[in-house]
Amino acid sequence: MIDAVRHHYEHHVYPHYGLLASVQRCDTYALNLSALWGAFNGCLPLSEARILLAGCGSFSPYPTALANPECEVVALDLSQRSLRRARLHALLHGCRNIRYQVGDLLDPLVAPGHFGFIDCFGVLHHLPDPLAGLHALAARLAPGGIVRIMVYSLGARREIESARRALRLAGINDVGALQCLLRRAVPGSRLATVVRETADAVSPAGLADAFLHPRACTFRVDDLVALVEDAGLTPLRFAHVGALPNPADELTRLRSLEREGTLDHNFVLYLGQKGGCTACRVEDGLLVLNPVIAAALAIPRLRPLIVAPRLGCPNPTLDRAARRFLRRFREPVPAASLTGPELALAGEFVRALFLLALNP
Repeated sequence: MIDAVRHHYEHHVYPHYGLLASVQRCDTYALNLSALWGAFNGCLPLSEARILLAGCGSFSPYPTALANPECEVVALDLSQRSLRRARLHALLHGCRNIRYQVGDLLDPLVAPGHFGFIDCFGVLHHLPDPLAGLHALAARLAPGGIVRIMVYSLGARREIESARRALRLAGINDVGALQCLLRRAVPGSRLATVVRETADAVSPAGLADAFLHPRACTFRVDDLVALVEDAGLTPLRFAHVGALPNPADELTRLRSLEREGTLDHNFVLYLGQKGGCTACRVEDGLLVLNPVIAAALAIPRLRPLIVAPRLGCPNPTLDRAARRFLRRFREPVPAASLTGPELALAGEFVRALFLLALNP
């Protein structure tokens, strides 16, 4: 099955963004290692901490390196073609702190050592044994290290998986045949509707990844919890849209949505070693700017000479008052020195990862 997945990505480089597609560094704040370490450990990482992108695809090395210019980023993928595309994209945008490695994350000899942050976004559900994959990630975690995973949920993928089964039964196994079928599909038909509602289906690579991938499994929320526990890890925070900040509360919400049949998104989750991460309470901490936000606030907002396509979800614009408030935290500020309203505002920025709450 691993060979089938490798073959798939050698033929369908994913995601296939244009080489001018850009990410502004200010939009990468949630990928910054110091921000993540501060959020979950209440301190800054060691200077030698590294980042592993486990199944990096053709794009993620670029924004991750942009967010962490002082940190080594190891980009691991099965597909040599995906890594070549990722390397070219990163070089064109000036990112050179990346080490590329082709290989299988299940192989302990591939990308050995320990990492402060491991990003495994959209990968585990393509493995023949997702639990073995999560064990392999846990074995590479440094003490206090953090893993981010995204896996398919049964609720979000119900119609897509139904379409995948129908396509297999019809013998449709290449993009050209699928595109021909879609051109002949009756408008409003079930297949035409699910393709239209699938964001990735706007490109041939996205169409192949969503509907023709040789291996894709889905999870109910309790399946995911069992997977995490079996790997010796613990939920730190769910990060999909609409997630509640407390993981226990979010699990309750997700179970309720599953019972009602209204869960319509995949799972994004930060994980840590059991007993390995202890966050600092906002009211007890020293508050300091996320390094990416600090760099953005230090530079006047100028209109770029060349405007390339921008990717990702838009962030709310910080107004002048918010920017002025955040600039106060260029150096650590004791939370105890803030007024009640200031502390409440700072707490919102800590939850958004704009500010870090560090142990005194």
